[in-house]
Amino acid sequence: MKDLSDFKLSLEIRIDWSDLDMYQHVNNVSYMRYLQSGRVNFWEASGIYEHYKDSKKGTMLVSTHCDFKKSLYYPGKAIIKTRLDFIGNTSFGLEHVVLNQTGEICAVGKDVVVCYDFTKEETFPVPDWLKKIIKKY
Repeated sequence: MKDLSDFKLSLEIRIDWSDLDMYQHVNNVSYMRYLQSGRVNFWEASGIYEHYKDSKKGTMLVSTHCDFKKSLYYPGKAIIKTRLDFIGNTSFGLEHVVLNQTGEICAVGKDVVVCYDFTKEETFPVPDWLKKIIKKY
């Protein structure tokens, strides 16, 4: 069992009928969308999204991975908890857990993102101001 107290960000999503597959549980594609929602929640909380709008410098997903542990069902809720996993030179990682409404871990995901200048179309080192902020999460 993971210590969920390390996951400072949390987002609750209502499971929609369209999230299901033919077996009547949440489809694996929907889990990837839940991880994306966790990333966006991180972008908004850390200021990355606002910085991108002002500078065209932001982050770009380069890798994502999900391990499925337990099925999610409709009706229900998916709770996505996100934390910083590591900081590299031009990249950093996020870890997500997807819980059901009773708090059981249904999936664990990991992302790697790079700092990316969308004008120059190149990566750049994670700025010190950003390191300081994302270490809070």
